[in-house]
Amino acid sequence: MTRTEIETSLNELNRLVLSGNTMEAFDKFYHDEVVMQENEFPPTASKLANRQRELDFFINISEFRGAEVKGIGIGDHISFVIWNYDYSHKQWGERKYTQVSIQHWKDGKIIKEKFVYAT
Repeated sequence: MTRTEIETSLNELNRLVLSGNTMEAFDKFYHDEVVMQENEFPPTASKLANRQRELDFFINISEFRGAEVKGIGIGDHISFVIWNYDYSHKQWGERKYTQVSIQHWKDGKIIKEKFVYAT
């Protein structure tokens, strides 16, 4: 996958997320064998397990005030997105923070993603 192809896919993924279609973006751009990890917590493996993890997260959002892409970077089979988020979560309370999402690409999809943010 070329850098241009990654950039095109990443821009569409971000557009879908920003328009409230996160699960559509997940279904379209994530590999069946994706491994996702929050900071240094244990990773979650497989698209099915990560899909459920994402759904569980969204079910607990009580108020969503916004998300914004602050920057992206693209390399060979890797990309990152800097996000600002602002929402309320039923378990975690008010959340307003910057997160870096680091994606590794394989076969035109994200095979590994790590989310890095202050806790």
